[in-house]
Formats: sequence, C-alpha cells, structure tokens
Amino acid sequence: MSAGEVDPGTVSASPVARLTLTRSQMGWLLAAAGILLLTRPFVPGVHAQDQAPGRPELNLVASNFQYVPDQLEVLQDDLVTITIRSEDNTYSFAIDEYRIIRRVPAGGSTTFEFLAARPGTFRFYSNLTDDDRHAEMQGELVVRAQ
Repeated sequence: MSAGEVDPGTVSASPVARLTLTRSQMGWLLAAAGILLLTRPFVPGVHAQDQAPGRPELNLVASNFQYVPDQLEVLQDDLVTITIRSEDNTYSFAIDEYRIIRRVPAGGSTTFEFLAARPGTFRFYSNLTDDDRHAEMQGELVVRAQ
C-alpha cells in the first residue's frame, strides 16, 4: 500500500468522517428539498393573508333592461374592476351590501373598483325608477371564500 491509502478493512481514526450517499438517497434528499421549497412562500415573512389580492377585470353589457352576464364570480379579497357599458338607455348598477351605486349613461360606460371583502352571494340591480323595466334588471355577484 502506498502512503495516504487506507486499507478498507481498517477503521480510520480521522476526526473528519466521510458521508456517503447512494443515488437513491440523494434523489430522496433532493425531492424533499424541492417539496419544502414549493410549500413555503418565496418571500420570507409574507403570509397568504398579506399577499396582494387578485385583480379580476369584469365587463358587463346593459341592454334592453338586462345585464349580460347576469352572474359575476370573484374570490374574497380580490380587488375587482367592473366596467359596465350601456347599448341603449341610461342604467344604474347597485349592490347594497357593498354600498355600490353607479350610473351608466345611455350609450356610454362606467368603470369602478371595489374590494370583495365579504364572501357570499349578493344581488345587483338597476335602482332607477323612470321605467318599470328597471325593476326586472338584476343579477348576482358570487364572492367565494378563500
């Protein structure tokens, strides 16, 4: 045996022990590290409730005393932008629970934002009274809990 070689049958008295991993063990180690990285936030100290909300942009058409679509769906804590376009008459858009009332001019549009803070199903409607058909104009906003 030459200098520096260790006989495989002897135990080394070196204070530094060698760590040997098989390919299988190394694969499991890397897989576990990957899972940890994927399940933790990328920014330390930022929790889900602190992250920026979603920002859905929804479009409604008001025509012939109807909203199209008549159902809107967002997630709780989304910052929602709604644009309503009128194709014929003056309309309004109201959601009582969110204290929203917006007027939509005939042939025009209006855009507004609100925070969908409360989960649930909320009725939206036109609150104008100059034509009885406004009372039939309604739909629903569904805010899904996260």
